[in-house]
Formats: sequence, structure tokens, C-alpha cells
Amino acid sequence: MPAVSHRAKMQSIFAAAATALFLSSTVNGPPVRAQQMPTMIGDQDQQPPTVLGSSPLYSLSRATGWINSPPLTAKELKGKVVLIDFWAYSCINCIRSIPYLRAWAEKYKDSGLVVIGVHSPEFDFEKQAPNVEKAVQKFGITYPVALDSNLGIWNAFDNQYWPAHYFIDAKGKVRYEHFAEGNYDQSERWIQELLKEANAKPIHPAAVSIQAQEIQAPADANDIRSPETYIGYARAQNFASPGGLKRNAERLYIEPTRLRLNEWGLVGDWVDREQVAVLNSARGRIVFHFHARDLHLVLGPGADGKPIRFRVTIDGQAPGENHGVDTDAEGNGVVSSYRLYQLIRQKDAVSDHIFAIEFEDSGVQAYSFTFG
Repeated sequence: MPAVSHRAKMQSIFAAAATALFLSSTVNGPPVRAQQMPTMIGDQDQQPPTVLGSSPLYSLSRATGWINSPPLTAKELKGKVVLIDFWAYSCINCIRSIPYLRAWAEKYKDSGLVVIGVHSPEFDFEKQAPNVEKAVQKFGITYPVALDSNLGIWNAFDNQYWPAHYFIDAKGKVRYEHFAEGNYDQSERWIQELLKEANAKPIHPAAVSIQAQEIQAPADANDIRSPETYIGYARAQNFASPGGLKRNAERLYIEPTRLRLNEWGLVGDWVDREQVAVLNSARGRIVFHFHARDLHLVLGPGADGKPIRFRVTIDGQAPGENHGVDTDAEGNGVVSSYRLYQLIRQKDAVSDHIFAIEFEDSGVQAYSFTFG
């Protein structure tokens, strides 16, 4: 991923909790900054580039493949209102936005709306078309998905976010931009406005009603105090195991004697690489002091694809009713594919806890923690 994308990707702790940035333009007027910038990694005072008023749909020709549709072109989409959604299938913020995109695509398809998911990978495994196809099926996505494995479309839009939504009028011009999840009512009003303009007739103003469940349920945004945390050394922060991370080399890590909030550590024989840590021997662990309702971890199986068994604990105990969709009450689960795993969903009042995951088999690949 280009450095600008890493630098500018918002921390998931604020993706829903912080006010999202959305830009709009009138037909003849300048862009209007409607609200404040969400928290970003790196240059927090830097404002994102905008493509308002431009016509970047030509870049769809750069897609490396398509799912649910033959290739679409700017010429074919002329006269349609287009919503472009930049997403990555292991991004929890993107996952929580999908129910709204599905609903809009279905509700407004006969009025001239085309929703296109542009899958721009963050991790290397997201460049593999079969992995994206599995995710599209899992999340019930039926609208067109353009595979952007070379980031050609991403760069044409000068995008910096997952998710990012671009609202394009029937003439092919970008009229509105929205970054981060949330503000769905405003986004739907923009869709209705552009459809009314294109069709020269009113659109029913009622908004879709979404009751998302399990991993797609909205975050508990008021009680998230833990940020997205990367395990690969390129973006790792708050690592607490004695001696620090050793890059691209095998090391026997020791569990930290004390973890402050949002600190984490490796235990056992691991190799930490740019994007990922790989476990060399069974019974390796990862520990994290977190504060959030939900805890997710992006994981992949060994290089041979063999499933890897694991067990999670909270404060040394089985999670019980606080287990996630990918664990049982005893904390047991299996890594069988490259994706985001929901390991904890607290039913009790949210408070600080020490999370631990132990892998019974070697070879697991661990990428990042996110929270909700």
C-alpha cells in the first residue's frame, strides 16, 4: 500500500465515534467542508485531497477483475447516479457499512442508482481474487465489485480511506464525498437528491431501516478506548514484550510482566514481518490490554492452508457469554481462512480487560487488532 494510504488511514477507534468528514459541492459553487476531520494516523492537520467536480470514473478500466458484473465503464454509467465505495474485506469499518450499501443498491436500483464496491487491498492476502469472492458471498453483496488489486482506481480518486464513499451524478461528476462509516442518513439524502435531479421527479424521502447483527452491528462508539493496532513492524505501536520487536527474524518472546491500557505483547517463537507476525511453534500467544465492547483480530492460516486451533481468555478466564461470533463460550475457535475474526463481544458493562489468545498449532499469521 502506498505510504500515503498507511499514513492517512483513520484509526478504527474513531471511525464511528468521531465525526466523519464529508464534502459537498453545488453545481456551480465551491466545495463546502461540512464537518471536522476524523482522527487520522500521522499528519492529523493535513486535509485530504478532494475530487469534487471531477470525473474519475474513467479509472474503472484499471480494475484487475470484476465480481457480480461484467466490466463497467464511465460511458456505460452515463445517465446513472453512481455510489463508489472503497473497501477492504478485513476492515471492520467497511464491514459495518455494507448493510447500508446493500439496502441502497436494492431500494434505488430501479431509480437509476448503481453502487460499485471498489475493493482496494490493505494487506497482501486481500489482493487474491478468491479471498475477495468468498467475502462478497459471506456478506451478501450482490452489487458490482471492482477488484483494485493494483490500486489504480484508488489512486485516480486520490483516496486515503477505508471506507470512502463518492457520490457521482448522472453526468459523471463527483458531487459529494464521505469518509469513514456513519452519517448514513446524510448519505441517503445525497443519493435521493442526485436521483431526483437525474430523473426530474421526486424520490420518496423515507430512509432505509437497518438492524445489523453480529459482526456488522454498529460499534459501541461511546466506549471504545482502544485503537486499531498493527502487529507487523511497519506500523506496530505500544509493543510491550521485553526487548521489543525483532524485524524479519525468529525470536523467542516473553510475556510482559505488566500491560498498561492498549499495550500488547507476543509470547513464544515468532517472526515479525512488515505486515504480519508468523508463529513458528505451537502454543504461541498474543496478549492485549483493551477497553471496548468488541475485539477483532485479522488472522490467516499457515502457508500450507492448514486450519489452526486457538483459545481465547479474558483476564485468564474463558469468555463465557462474552465470546465473539468466531469463538465459543470456552473461547475455542479455528483459523481457517484469511479474514477478520470477532473474538470478544462483551455483554457486561465495558471495562478494561487483559485479552489473550493461544494458538495450539504453529504457522498462524496475525495482522491487526480492531475494536468496536
